[in-house]
Amino acid sequence: MGIRGLMSFVEDHSNEFFTDLKLRDTKIIIDGYALFHRLCFNSNLELRYGGDYDSFADVVQKFFESMFACNICPYVVLDGGCDISDKKLTTLKDRAKEKIQMAHSLSVGGGGYVCPLLIREVFIQVLIKLQVCFVQCFSEADRDIMTLANHWNCPVLSSDSDFCIFDLKTGFCPLNSFQWRNMNTIKGTQDYYIPAKCFSLDALCHYFSNMNKALLPLFAVLCGNDHVNLPIMERFLSKVRLPLGAASSKGRRHHRVLGLLNWLSHFADPTEALDNVLKYLPKKDQENVKELLCCSMEEYQQSQVKLQDFFQCGTYVCPDALNLGLPEWVLVALAKGQLAPFISDALVLRRTILHTQVENMQQPNAYRISLPIRQIIYGLLLNVSPHLENMSWNSLPPQTFSEVERINKNIKTSIVDAVQLPKDHCDLSKLTELSLARRLMLLLETLKVKQTILDPVPASLKLPIAVSCYWLQHPEAKAKLHHLQALLLGMLVGPLQAMIHSPDKKHLREDGAKMLYEELQRMKEQTRPGTRLDLDTAHIFCQWQCCLQMAMYLNQLLSTPLPEPDLTRLYSGSLVHGLCRQLLTSTSVESLLSMCPEAKQLYEHLFNATRAFAPSVLLLPKGKSNSKKKRQKKQGTNRSKNRVGTISDTRCWYEVSNRFGPLMVENMEEHQASEFE
Repeated sequence: MGIRGLMSFVEDHSNEFFTDLKLRDTKIIIDGYALFHRLCFNSNLELRYGGDYDSFADVVQKFFESMFACNICPYVVLDGGCDISDKKLTTLKDRAKEKIQMAHSLSVGGGGYVCPLLIREVFIQVLIKLQVCFVQCFSEADRDIMTLANHWNCPVLSSDSDFCIFDLKTGFCPLNSFQWRNMNTIKGTQDYYIPAKCFSLDALCHYFSNMNKALLPLFAVLCGNDHVNLPIMERFLSKVRLPLGAASSKGRRHHRVLGLLNWLSHFADPTEALDNVLKYLPKKDQENVKELLCCSMEEYQQSQVKLQDFFQCGTYVCPDALNLGLPEWVLVALAKGQLAPFISDALVLRRTILHTQVENMQQPNAYRISLPIRQIIYGLLLNVSPHLENMSWNSLPPQTFSEVERINKNIKTSIVDAVQLPKDHCDLSKLTELSLARRLMLLLETLKVKQTILDPVPASLKLPIAVSCYWLQHPEAKAKLHHLQALLLGMLVGPLQAMIHSPDKKHLREDGAKMLYEELQRMKEQTRPGTRLDLDTAHIFCQWQCCLQMAMYLNQLLSTPLPEPDLTRLYSGSLVHGLCRQLLTSTSVESLLSMCPEAKQLYEHLFNATRAFAPSVLLLPKGKSNSKKKRQKKQGTNRSKNRVGTISDTRCWYEVSNRFGPLMVENMEEHQASEFE
């Protein structure tokens, strides 16, 4: 949620509403969504290249290490899917439009804040690695966070202004004044603490003539939050005379916040205040508006979900989820973050939102390429529970789902058909009972790759390589050889780190693993802010990430027949883009890998697995035009001036193979005859 203008208003009155804290020796409840956005946007990370997930993971790790050093015990609470009432749909669409505009700005060299596509999955993987307790709520987490914080009598860490409305016993610490990078020691000791500020609801109410706390939820819905945005409320606000009190110099939103709080402070309770609000509205609208406002005010009351039961004994009970009759294993997997909110949205609402990346806005959105994977996911989610038949999406045609997607620089809702699957795959409650072989077969068939192709590939990279095979086969993917090479070289970072830090592989460190790793890091660092973004390359890698994301969701839904890859060391956008530039100019794969034979061997395994699925045109480098050796089409001899000649002799073919990695030399005559760009 979030109340427009409230956070900046209370921060402008920091001396009145906040107290200084030396935070240590306590539990703290963290709004996970707010935290990973804050760490992503306020850590000087590169946002144009699709995610430097290694750098982001390092920031997250340092954040929690600061907490551990101060003996702070963090409990992270993540939002789940959209509310089952779907009352935030308008807000979500507005945010999707804003994200498109910011992504476009970033793509053309401007500013903006767009989270890389897999940032949430990376965040969860780091939490697991650090053994930080976390839970994924069934829908929005705010009320559950408030209820848990009050049960444990500990503060909340967030950037959501709604926590200025919740009646929190120990207060709310905004992220922007939580100085985790500047730990201090208590004088005369070696005990660390994190300087922070804590918002006091009592201080806010005292400032406004000791107003009743119970009036604040009404203030939130009148001011406008993510759930309520009624045009008719503007009529009330235009007619009522809002007393300003102190002069407002911060514009319309501060004027509204200050005026509403002053106005509400004159009433004894919400009932009296609400009756006065309705007097300003037409009689025909009063009942409906009253019902909506009362319903929205309930969002600030205590939740029925007891997250302490989950953290203490692994039990997550959500009445809204139970009433839908979803399979028990699905509810457990959602709470543990083993299934994404994308899955619960598809299950409950039959609608998903496809998030825009920094991509080429003139091309179809990057998610198009992963549509066949999503159709299989939707097929697995059909016919789940009779309780869902009365939901708002029941007007959709059978076997269909809706997707909110980018079209040019706007959004559109598209209808997508689910794939009809065999009978034993249609009952979601029994999906986990299928054999590993059956689940793996469905995953690999969806990705159009045979298991034998993946046999030489390390387990941790089987899913990314299978995804790469799918990506290469798709007609919308315009990947060239250097794109594939850069992607595979980027996948070597994790194995190289394992070699470097392995105590029983000292010879590898001396043999070049460290040298190669440092060379890759140098290439990453050369991709600095201000470097021109190659939009076509960015779009190609966005397509790959969309495929990986949806393949991961399908893999999770099938109870991970393939190991989940370590995203924190799988893809670094700055590195992959930098490698693309180097491979097109001064560097060859062979020269780069020559310093580490073990890495070269792994690269060859990865390349061999993908090359069988690559169009032959992808595996051939650009060469000089040789019109004499071009085959003439039967219909005529007119050729585009930018067509490129072919490799026409065996010696040249082997030179290409040596420079660009292992290539198929079977059917050489067919390759020699092919034309390429």
